[in-house]
Amino acid sequence: MSDREFSEPCRGERRAPPSHCAGLGRRSAPITDRHLSKLAIVYVRQSSPQQIFEHQESRARQYALADYAATLGWPRERIVVIDDDQGRSGRTLEQRPGFQRLLAEVTLDHVGLILGLELNRLSRSSKDWYHLLELCGIFGTLLADQDGVYDANDTNDRLVLGLKGTMSEVELATMRNRLERGKLHKAQRGELILDVPCGYLKLPGGEVVLDPDEQVRATVHLIFEQFAELGSFGKLYHYLRRNKVHMGVRLHQGPRRGELVWRPVSRALLGRMLHHPIYAGAYAYGRRCVDPKRTAASGGKVRLRSLPMAEWKVLQRDRLPAYITWERYLANQQRLLDNRSWPEAPGVPRLGLALLPGLLVCGACGRRMHAGYRTKAKPYYECMRRKLEGSNCCGLGAAAVDDLVSQQVLRALEPAALELSLQALAQVHHRHWQQRLQRARQEAQRAERQYQAVEPENRLVARTLEQRWEEALRQEQAVQEDYDRFRQERPRQLTEEERQRIEALARDIPALWQAPETTAAQRKEIVRLLVERVVVQVQATSERVGVTIRWRGGQATEHEIVRSVARYQSLDDYPRMLERIRELRQVGLTIAQVAQQLNKEGYRTPKSRKGYTSTSVRKLLSRQSQKGQQEV
Repeated sequence: MSDREFSEPCRGERRAPPSHCAGLGRRSAPITDRHLSKLAIVYVRQSSPQQIFEHQESRARQYALADYAATLGWPRERIVVIDDDQGRSGRTLEQRPGFQRLLAEVTLDHVGLILGLELNRLSRSSKDWYHLLELCGIFGTLLADQDGVYDANDTNDRLVLGLKGTMSEVELATMRNRLERGKLHKAQRGELILDVPCGYLKLPGGEVVLDPDEQVRATVHLIFEQFAELGSFGKLYHYLRRNKVHMGVRLHQGPRRGELVWRPVSRALLGRMLHHPIYAGAYAYGRRCVDPKRTAASGGKVRLRSLPMAEWKVLQRDRLPAYITWERYLANQQRLLDNRSWPEAPGVPRLGLALLPGLLVCGACGRRMHAGYRTKAKPYYECMRRKLEGSNCCGLGAAAVDDLVSQQVLRALEPAALELSLQALAQVHHRHWQQRLQRARQEAQRAERQYQAVEPENRLVARTLEQRWEEALRQEQAVQEDYDRFRQERPRQLTEEERQRIEALARDIPALWQAPETTAAQRKEIVRLLVERVVVQVQATSERVGVTIRWRGGQATEHEIVRSVARYQSLDDYPRMLERIRELRQVGLTIAQVAQQLNKEGYRTPKSRKGYTSTSVRKLLSRQSQKGQQEV
């Protein structure tokens, strides 16, 4: 492809750039009156706010393209500068209103020429770039950069434009890979620390230390202690909000960078604290990655997803100061996973009366059994496969299997009964409030000293300092009132009567289990500490159910229970019972005597625990008589 000579432009001929636009006149596509009758759009974009402020020369050269368009013959009023995408990446079409406006103008056939200092300013994505080329070819729009003017319908120009777009995308990927490898290399040395979470402080030399503020450290300890006690993210969050626990946060940006501010604990902040490995003294890099599907669905806004620990790029234990042990951190992560509502996890213990939701498994299909409540006081377990797919799996009432598991759990706890007595007495959390009161008093005293130190003649400053002093006094009073309410809700010390009651209950675990103060959720918590899962083998033709309790630690115990069934036909000894009734009637026993004999021999009824009565035996004989007549 040879270079083309440029002459003085005139209507209907090829037009060359002026001599002061160095490098812009290597080749040119024809510019006609049809092009000049439309708009000339100058597209200006720099990829980041940092480039806008630091790359002033590049910015000036892009805006100077408006003068170049004027030399090509466009009137000043027909030259439009689109700079809405300043500080935005050209990787995607989304989040770029300037480029979208450019496409709209081309589609409306309003544009004769598009100018950019480099064509990669228009797009770093091949998809968006070729979409623009197709539109320019359809509507006859020219493109121009510092190398010349191009026609999208010309074969040679189309080849050059395609290569430029591909090279632009490859260049972006190359730069990103180079930066990512540099970051990874630094992270592998444990030195890539951009910022640190609450409870830590990054020194100017890059060293990470625990926050020097005692209250901040105490609050972090309180959060992890309460999570170990409550075992649920939601319960921990509501506890912190109910007791008005604030978290000290170091500002990372702005003129007040590094300053400590106190804020209520949010769900996002609490989630980051519970999941971050730095609190266990570990340095980690690459815990999250970009989720392409969610990013595309959100209109180009980058969305991240968490990776499992095995896929983290860097993990170095015992590298930083810690608040908890690594074992505690792993236990917390497992607890958070178990609390999720999905098939592989038991979920959070809830307030329902059923004891085994999340632990009970159908032995026929291996699916989890769902706890339903046909009546409020009588929960019922039903297989999720039957509920969702209509399988033949059978359910059972919760009473029998719950009673069995309760008995086995209490029996397992008997050796540890005396060790539980004093552990229930150390549940007092007043240190956090004492630290808040001390800080409020210090703020009020400092405001007072500042007010006393000002000259009386400087009334404006004195008035401002007086207002600050009054505000500090109000804050101190508010904290004191909140602490007083906290003390009323949670007594500072247990009474002697309460202490004796707790010790007595600790010696008698069954009584503690059955106590009205013990909630269903607390019983479920105890069961989940010992039991991993419970598998039941329920058959439609039998009231007997095989139960396998798999304990934590790998052991399993086999048991059998009797469930309530809806029909006599579901009893496994139903045919033998009918035969026995006929035998007893043949020897001359009355119906009442037959019922007594059946109860004496251990025959069961489907639902009633009272055993057989004259009415139930009479109904059975009536059904057999009707069945015999139908067969005849």
